[in-house]
Amino acid sequence: MAIPLLLLLQFLQILSVQAKVSSLIVFGDSSVDSGNNNHISTMLKSDFVPYGRDFYGGKPTGRFSNGRIATDFISEAFGLKPTIPAYLDPTYNISEFASGVSFASAGTGYDNLTSDVMSVIPLWKELEYYKEYQMQLRSFLGDEKANQVLSEALYLISMGTNDFLANYYAVPGRSTQYSIEEYQNFLTGIASDFIIGLYKLGARKISLTGLPPMGCLPLERTRNFMYGSGCIELYNNVARDFNEKFRGLVDVLNRELAQIDLVFSNPYDILSEIILNPYSFGFENAAVGCCATGMFEMGYMCGRYNPFTCTDASKYVFWDSFHPTDKTNAIVAHHSVMNSLAKFL
Repeated sequence: MAIPLLLLLQFLQILSVQAKVSSLIVFGDSSVDSGNNNHISTMLKSDFVPYGRDFYGGKPTGRFSNGRIATDFISEAFGLKPTIPAYLDPTYNISEFASGVSFASAGTGYDNLTSDVMSVIPLWKELEYYKEYQMQLRSFLGDEKANQVLSEALYLISMGTNDFLANYYAVPGRSTQYSIEEYQNFLTGIASDFIIGLYKLGARKISLTGLPPMGCLPLERTRNFMYGSGCIELYNNVARDFNEKFRGLVDVLNRELAQIDLVFSNPYDILSEIILNPYSFGFENAAVGCCATGMFEMGYMCGRYNPFTCTDASKYVFWDSFHPTDKTNAIVAHHSVMNSLAKFL
């Protein structure tokens, strides 16, 4: 059954009273980038209208949506703040980062070659920024308080789609070096090393996010026009298989790392349900995005001078050809909070 957005937001506010998490610390790609790409040299930006038109004050912030992204809603559910700031945004300081910060960069992935495609922040650099943040936090709060905040924080990791759609299937290189299963294993190994690195730096509560039904993104359906613009099942099968590898990784690391509390957060099923049954969630369109024609535009192609952007984004599952609307993000966040993240409340 669909949950009206107003009731969902009220429910998140009720949950926030019970939260046991000190901070939300985010690593990943455009699904969780709240504006870091604004401050690097890349073409992959969204710091212009109509992005952010339904955000507070109608302000484009670098989020790839018409409003908030899933981590903003999750932060609010944990009683922290309604938006997670980007680490590279100079308008924020360490006092504001203490209760939540995003190191994510749109276009990145687990594979360093993925970040090279769009000249964005690689995963290893996100970790270096986190180490820098740790030092700033200890200077600001003192070692004891900072260590407490860091150990009680929830660390959320969300990326992987670009590794397949912008790298493996899009450019020569990895597809000649690895079979698809070998590449999945390669990425899983990188994710494992990253989580272990966070653990050694004091992280204990960690959420590893799986892949969405990436064959149903409007961009991929547009590419599939010769076959009726349906979802590309090959890509969806790859996403499901990859998610099973991540689920197995979570089981292994929970056994091997003392006191870690690692969960697997799977957006695949809830997004598939929304896409297959949009009307039951209050949507009217799941095949194309709201912005521009919604078939292939994102970033600068979804700009202020494009005359085709829809008037009501709440009727659309996707904002542009790749990214969900604010409303979809709220539903996915609610699903995550109620399921994989519920143990941290």
